[in-house]
Amino acid sequence: MADYWVNIFLNDENLKKIEAAGLQGSVVDIDGKKAIQVPMTQKDQKKLVKGFTDLDFDGNNACVLPADAEEKLLNIVLEMKTPDVMKFAIMKIYNPLAGKAPRSAQR
Repeated sequence: MADYWVNIFLNDENLKKIEAAGLQGSVVDIDGKKAIQVPMTQKDQKKLVKGFTDLDFDGNNACVLPADAEEKLLNIVLEMKTPDVMKFAIMKIYNPLAGKAPRSAQR
């Protein structure tokens, strides 16, 4: 079982894509909205918090990513046809070097 979750809330267009990928069984209802929950470990959660400092987790240890990262994650879920993609997706949505100045070569 996952320690944490990323909720991807689905509009009608994305819900159709999820159904076309055969993932309708993974759709859950959260506060009256359709969503896919992508499970992640505590280690993955720490990486996301480091990359997205304003990320908030609710009482169920779930969060919502910024729009561009959420879109990338949804595309990975659709491509791999499973919501269990965080091990692969983490490097696509989290850039550990973001905001750091490049190091110059030491001589």
